[in-house]
Amino acid sequence: MSTRDRLLGVTVAVLWGLNFLAIRVGLDHFPPFFFAGFRFLIIAVPVVLFVRRPNVPLKWLLLYGFGFGFLQFAFLFAAMNAGMPTGLASLVLQSSAPFTIVLGALLLRERVNRRQIIGITVAVTGMALIGYDRAQAASLIPVVLTLLAGLGWALGNLGNKLAKSTEPMRLMLWMCVVPPIPMLALSAAVEGPTTGWHALAGSFSTDGWPALVGLAYIVLLGTIAGSGLWTVLISRHPAGVVAPFSLLVPVVGIAGAWIFLRETPSALSLIGAGVVIAGCLGGMTKTRRVTEPSDTAARLRAQPVRAPVPAPDPLHSSTHAST
Repeated sequence: MSTRDRLLGVTVAVLWGLNFLAIRVGLDHFPPFFFAGFRFLIIAVPVVLFVRRPNVPLKWLLLYGFGFGFLQFAFLFAAMNAGMPTGLASLVLQSSAPFTIVLGALLLRERVNRRQIIGITVAVTGMALIGYDRAQAASLIPVVLTLLAGLGWALGNLGNKLAKSTEPMRLMLWMCVVPPIPMLALSAAVEGPTTGWHALAGSFSTDGWPALVGLAYIVLLGTIAGSGLWTVLISRHPAGVVAPFSLLVPVVGIAGAWIFLRETPSALSLIGAGVVIAGCLGGMTKTRRVTEPSDTAARLRAQPVRAPVPAPDPLHSSTHAST
């Protein structure tokens, strides 16, 4: 993985870490399933009208959208609405990283090298330290819902990988077309057919404008920018190489919750965050890669052209030997 791609991975972690603050602000006003469905609907309408569908099998596009878009955010928004603290949610959701690696190894036969295993183990240990320290802040049900959200994210990662799209940004945009209908149908069934729309109308007020700002952040930066960059990365590299970057998200999420929501982390949480960073950096250390055909051609072109050496003349072999 190049330095540029590593920086893109860190950028996604920052965008998604701060995304949890925007979700928290939005959930203070919108019902969770409507909020999740409406954020995708805003993107889906112009995508269907103006963006050509990527040339990928429909089943993998549906898997990507259903896992990453519907399952992840239905469970995550429900968990946070049920009392999952913002910082802790950003941590537990990163269970998607080990889920992705395990599913990638089992279903896609992706190879995981020893360095990656050690890095993931160290990072998960850091997550466990933070989770142990923050466990008193959430009941069991929100934690389970957040773990299911992580599993949905991992399934979406596999759908993304199996799609093998040469147009990752277009694929990400069309992924957003999948969740709105099932999510809004779930909202109508659970929250009521008009509850979310009434909340949307009430957001255009003095008290409701922060929810609109949160919605704008989630759509523009959390979804289009963050998910777009993530899609590019996971289309270039094995899922097990990209997934550990998501372990940086809880570090940003906990720090953001600390600064803006006054969720003060303890010393143990800060130590765990440091362990997470160490594990991510260790797992991402450059390793030997298989040479691509294009790389081989480039190296051959860079080498000086040498004249062929003529074969020895058998009649003069004794002369060559004595020279």
